[in-house]
Amino acid sequence: MSLLDYFKSRKKPSTAVMAKERLQIIVAHQRGQRDTPDYFPQMKQEIIAVIRKYVQISDDQVSVQLDQNDDNLSVLELNVTLPER
Repeated sequence: MSLLDYFKSRKKPSTAVMAKERLQIIVAHQRGQRDTPDYFPQMKQEIIAVIRKYVQISDDQVSVQLDQNDDNLSVLELNVTLPER
């Protein structure tokens, strides 16, 4: 590989490619939320409200996911980023 080839391969992706990648991320995110129960958003807000009784956090510091296996087993995963003292 020559020195000129190194600089030629550093092209920025086109805006169409970037838009396509972003759309794929959005579609994948919405597909993941399609299988969640109707009560899930309300349950997430109630969990955040309980945590806020003890620690001041924002909504983006809490991640709640519901995974469902083929064996009719549901797993609720809760990740909270707590502030430092």
